[in-house]
Amino acid sequence: MGVAGTEAAAWPRETGDFLLELHGLSRSYGKFQALEEINLRLPPGRIGLLGPNGAGKSSLLKILLGLLPPSSGSGFVLGYDLGTAGVALRRAIGYMPEADALLPGLRGSEYVSLAGELYGMPRREAQRRAHEVLTYLELEDARYRKLEEYSTGMKQRIKLAQALVHDPPLILLDEPTSGLDPAGREAMLHLLNALGKDHGKSMILSTHLLGDVERVCDTVVILDHGRVLQQGKVADLRTRRQDRYRLQVQGETRAFIEDLRLEGARIVHDNQEGNLRVAVPEGWVTRNFFTLADHHGVLLRGLQPDDEDLDELFHRVLAESKNGL
Repeated sequence: MGVAGTEAAAWPRETGDFLLELHGLSRSYGKFQALEEINLRLPPGRIGLLGPNGAGKSSLLKILLGLLPPSSGSGFVLGYDLGTAGVALRRAIGYMPEADALLPGLRGSEYVSLAGELYGMPRREAQRRAHEVLTYLELEDARYRKLEEYSTGMKQRIKLAQALVHDPPLILLDEPTSGLDPAGREAMLHLLNALGKDHGKSMILSTHLLGDVERVCDTVVILDHGRVLQQGKVADLRTRRQDRYRLQVQGETRAFIEDLRLEGARIVHDNQEGNLRVAVPEGWVTRNFFTLADHHGVLLRGLQPDDEDLDELFHRVLAESKNGL
């Protein structure tokens, strides 16, 4: 059996098909304003929560979990009122914290089963689901090992397991690839993609690693100094370019690249394996690429606009905010 349970967690739908709605949400700690007039309306899906340190991401996650009351404003998550839902809201959400928060002495299956009971599941059901989820996350061979014997990668997976044991429609992920080596990070991102695409889980992924969001999420919310600077589909927010292109070239490229430079083009990136990113001068037409390639005996196998990536989008939005644009 997969990660989904026999009875998926039900959630109120009074607010329609929206995963969350926040209206004028603010949070202050004394004189410090952590969140200021947050307005969000997001449908189910995979959402990246981005922002520099101190942007307000942790405060927002705590409010969405019902652990921290807003100082003003209102909101709904999964149809639950943030001001009154409390435990009912937390039982409908899975939360994977950045800190380990593991209990020494417990075995993997015991830890995940305990999380299920804390979410409100009957003990036998929690035990059954713990084994199912551990198998799905490829921890079946480690289910009876004590948590202090787990590697960093296994600890990250066991934290994900306890967030999934009660089959929530929404999971909140705080730096899920923290401390992982490249192979472990790749495996975790693969799991998150599968949870979203194959099992229909909505998720809010809070991280400072833009590559994680680009790999997993289709929607982003960019926070800075407690304010939402941008929100929406990544594809809609990115700047479309007509002055930069990605090329895939087969053959000896040295003379081809030199000729591009003579024509006024600038090589933004060359991975030495035939993949180029090229900025072109005003008035450039794409057939010029094919003419030069043919002249130098190279094969142009791919050509597409080099639109703004998530890293460029993120830093552009922060710069525009700083400059008051």
